[in-house]
Amino acid sequence: MLDTLPPHWRLAVAYAPAQSRDRWLTLLALDTRLGGIVRSAREPMLAQMKLAWWRDRLAQRVEAWPKGEPLLAALVCWQDGHGVLTGLVDGWEALLGEAPLSQEALLTLVEGRVTAIAALGCDAAMARGWALADVAAHLGHPDERTVLERLIADHDWRARRLPRGQRPLAVLHGIAARGRGDPAKMQKIPLLTLMRLGLFGI
Repeated sequence: MLDTLPPHWRLAVAYAPAQSRDRWLTLLALDTRLGGIVRSAREPMLAQMKLAWWRDRLAQRVEAWPKGEPLLAALVCWQDGHGVLTGLVDGWEALLGEAPLSQEALLTLVEGRVTAIAALGCDAAMARGWALADVAAHLGHPDERTVLERLIADHDWRARRLPRGQRPLAVLHGIAARGRGDPAKMQKIPLLTLMRLGLFGI
């Protein structure tokens, strides 16, 4: 699963403590899988069917899950708290609409990510900053980017030192705060800066 993540997400997971590393990994791997479904969709209805499958699984208890899906099996680490990840499914489904997407649709994914990360005991405001910037970095329509750029400009980007259990968020938020939705800037952040975030939380 780690290989499915973007490089900076892999680095973030590397700084997660042992007791929460699997949940960080599966959260980001699920987000990546759902995003792949939406981005590769030729027919929105087919994508909705695949997303519905994940929504149904996340609404079930672990004992009812079918066998054979490695990511689903790995979600056992959430110890029956996996229902909180349903917001990721809703968020990606909201992006299946016609462009330009509304602010409400874009924020559905943002808030789905915030809810999932907050369930790991993390700072919701910093999670929102990361989600806003990451979504903005992947938008192509200028009207959609304008919406996110306004929200990014209004966001409170003050960071606080995060404890050991939240170091993955420190890395993700640090990237977001320095790039503010500009993919070129977000990819050029020095590795030493990211390592400092992971090691010291700020």
